Amino acid sequence: MRRWKVTSIPIGVAALALASTCAAAPAQLRRPNILLILTDDAGIDQIRTFGYGGRTAPPTPSIDAIANAGLRFRNAWTMPACSTARGVLYTGRYPFRTNLYAALGPSDLANSMISPWEMTLPKLMKKGGYTSGLFGKFHIGLQGNNPFKLAMPGALGWDYFSGWLDETGDPSSIDTTAGGVGAPDQYPWGYVPGSRNGGADRGACYAGDGSCQLLSAPYASKNPPGRVCRDGGGIFTPGRSCQLRTPPKINFGILSAHYVSPLVINRGVSVEQPLITNRRARTYRNVEATDAAIRWIKQQQAAGGPWMATVSTATVHTPMQAPPVPRLPANSVDTNGLDPDNPASQIIIANQMIEEMDADIGRLLVETGLARRSPSGSLIYEPEATDTVVVYVNDNGSLGSQVRLPFDGSRAKGTPYQTGVWTQLVVAGPLVSQPGRAVTAMVNIADLYQLFGEIAGIDVRKVVPRTLDSRPMLPYLRNPAQAPIRTSNFTLVGPNIQANGAMNGPCQFASSCSQIPVTKSVCEDNGGVWFGQRATGTYPVSGGTPIPANGFTYCCQVQIWLHDNGYTPTKINPETGMAIRNRIGYKLVRNSLKDYSSASNSCLDTTTDELYVVNEAEPVPLLDREDRLIPTPYTPVQQRNHDALSKELDALLGSQPSCPGDGNIDGVVNLQDVHDYGVMVHLSRGKSSWYDFNEDGLTNPADLAIIQKNYGKVCRK
Repeated sequence: MRRWKVTSIPIGVAALALASTCAAAPAQLRRPNILLILTDDAGIDQIRTFGYGGRTAPPTPSIDAIANAGLRFRNAWTMPACSTARGVLYTGRYPFRTNLYAALGPSDLANSMISPWEMTLPKLMKKGGYTSGLFGKFHIGLQGNNPFKLAMPGALGWDYFSGWLDETGDPSSIDTTAGGVGAPDQYPWGYVPGSRNGGADRGACYAGDGSCQLLSAPYASKNPPGRVCRDGGGIFTPGRSCQLRTPPKINFGILSAHYVSPLVINRGVSVEQPLITNRRARTYRNVEATDAAIRWIKQQQAAGGPWMATVSTATVHTPMQAPPVPRLPANSVDTNGLDPDNPASQIIIANQMIEEMDADIGRLLVETGLARRSPSGSLIYEPEATDTVVVYVNDNGSLGSQVRLPFDGSRAKGTPYQTGVWTQLVVAGPLVSQPGRAVTAMVNIADLYQLFGEIAGIDVRKVVPRTLDSRPMLPYLRNPAQAPIRTSNFTLVGPNIQANGAMNGPCQFASSCSQIPVTKSVCEDNGGVWFGQRATGTYPVSGGTPIPANGFTYCCQVQIWLHDNGYTPTKINPETGMAIRNRIGYKLVRNSLKDYSSASNSCLDTTTDELYVVNEAEPVPLLDREDRLIPTPYTPVQQRNHDALSKELDALLGSQPSCPGDGNIDGVVNLQDVHDYGVMVHLSRGKSSWYDFNEDGLTNPADLAIIQKNYGKVCRK
């Protein structure tokens, strides 16, 4: 049976990708390898080792071991959304320089995806002789509007990629038919449960290759046969015996969140796609990404050259799905009968996902020889005895419904407040002097770009021809007495670029409305009600008022509809939110949105500045909660801090010059742009690309005219 599909991008396009990548550096003194562990939505409140979340946070012994043997950066900021954070990490540049402002969705143009002309992290590391691999989540480009399609990772410089290039960038919705054997919504967790939860304790498990196995389990089993079958990549028919042929109702083509995913393997210009019946495409995402990373790292260890591996997990991104039972502690909660609509159930599942993620981190370290197990099974990690720097960081704050006290669930993922951007960051390895200590100085996820370059012996600012926002981190590793380097920190989230000024539709939650969810399914997977195009159903969901099928453009329009239909309008999450803070803890938050005016029942364009004082006190930090907003008029000290932060913010935002016609971001509009425009027209077939200057979703003569109009313009600053 054919299990793989292999494709490649055209030779001319390969040349384009290689043109923006530098050849490997000549052999030098052996540099340490780098293992970057990048988690998803597991905010600082989810991980006990930083002192927050209390006993409600699940145990994470592997992460604890890394933190205890390395440096805890206690004052690290990231960006409020996953794609945005990854874009900053992989380029060392803030979102207003790359136009990647929010989590990418299928309507976003290539203009908001990381450009192949950026000096991405793998390209930078290539200059130091490093081979790079990325495993798991990508989400800095989407195949729908990206000219490179499934070859995106290779075009951005990774030597090897094994993971998911989902149409929305994140896991699909859960298949509640469990492979077509049930009615829609019959099996909300994606598998047939045991008989005590409406399923069966016996049945036939069909594999993608057509084979079948009869499975059964005791009535009270925590791991019923339907779950065993799903976790092994099969589809379970309850109460049936194996047939010579796979029953026609079984459908291996239905995706299902963290368990059935369109796996992609990209080596440079070649693309391999396991068929959806392949076991690897039907393995729990964290397990598959870890397996792939282990195989690749072992190959690099045998080859002997320096390597950089990024393991980008999907934990704990929605939709929540419990990991395979054998991957969990023996005393883990039985989740088979949980109500998926109960927030407490979602927390239980999230806890188990974090526990499994932590176990895979330990497995990754042990199987690559970076750690070992004690006789009792605990992880023994002695980084000074290895040749590898290990970095653990999370992409953004926790999802609001998952936030643990004392953090603020109303100001979480997707917002520039502390709960949305303050993240855990740990660095361990042979370069760390006096491990086990904490660094309280401000750092940003952008700074990892410079750290990795400096580990590779690269003069980053000399090599990168564009403005960088990263600051040095290596001095903190080497010098326990290092004074703070950053004088301020910054974060930003906003709408990505869509054709002709469009934007994501409104998603109404119980207490707020947001335009961050990129599609109807993503909105609903996060517990919201979709009010965008092709809206269906009612509000509230049960027995409410029918939602107009054409939907609305803005959240404020939804609030008008709620008012007119007798419902109470809610607050609106900002369309654009940014923040800047200084060393003494003053933080300025600037939000812009079309707000709802209850007085006039209308929409008003609104921009507000909010001033707070924050800190990282353990276990109860000062957060930028609504009740801690510093009121005006400010005291003289408050006014001075406000004015200084506001001036710095304006200067920072104004530091990126506009340069129409410069598609290859080299700071000048010239003949090279005419050439590269032609390459993009060919590659994109006239659709979305980085040469779509008028942002209409097309790369065509109208864009060439913009190059010609600005020919000779120099935009470097």
